[in-house]
Amino acid sequence: MKHSTDRLPVDPHTGQPIPPRAQPGYYPGFHTLDQQAFWDEATRKVVLDRVEHVPPIRFFTPEEAELAKAIFDRLLPQDDRDEEHTIPIVNFVDERLYHKRIDGYRYESMPPDDEAYRLGLRAIDEIAQHLFQQPFVQLGPHEQDQVLLTLHSAEPPAAHEIWQKMQVHYFWLLILQDAVGVYYAHPYAWDEIGFGGPAYPRGYMRLTGGAPEPWEVEEQRYEWQGPPTSLSDIYKQPGGPGGHGQQPPGQGGTH
Repeated sequence: MKHSTDRLPVDPHTGQPIPPRAQPGYYPGFHTLDQQAFWDEATRKVVLDRVEHVPPIRFFTPEEAELAKAIFDRLLPQDDRDEEHTIPIVNFVDERLYHKRIDGYRYESMPPDDEAYRLGLRAIDEIAQHLFQQPFVQLGPHEQDQVLLTLHSAEPPAAHEIWQKMQVHYFWLLILQDAVGVYYAHPYAWDEIGFGGPAYPRGYMRLTGGAPEPWEVEEQRYEWQGPPTSLSDIYKQPGGPGGHGQQPPGQGGTH
């Protein structure tokens, strides 16, 4: 992965890009996997599998996989991570769709998730062509964000025949929940947020006051700003019926 400097977070004191790190976040030196000896065998196997066995792409076509990756790279940018510690979101989403795993429910106005993804990817490319006369994957990060903002606002300017088959705000929630769900299920993300990993069987002791457990580290915050090409610092209420006032998971951020 090549990290263009215009995609990197910025040090507000120097105005310089912050280089990619093996472990971004506020908990330097903390590694959840160091605690694996305290997990039971089944838990350890599940967690380690997320690191050691990246699922192959089997649902998406090569073109769809490239497009989906570009979309997830904007929904949850990982330019602050080095290549070795980048979380392969598209691979785990592909695995879910390939095996037709769902959350146990589906909105009545939505097609099955696998069909929704194929339709939605096509629609995003049509919006990119409508706005910028180029495929989504060929756009810069600022233009890609503008395309995705039309979904967030539930105001897509193109692909209307697709949006007649499914509601845009539900598709937006679908891809956002997938991105956030995959990312924060991965041990590298746990390191980033200082999460100590599965509580079973050891458990947690310090449940009040925000005090760290003996095996955790103190939070060490640093100042940063979003990349100059990003729209992430601009908040707009999500669109949809009734203003779609429910805040999507991950919208508020953790930092």
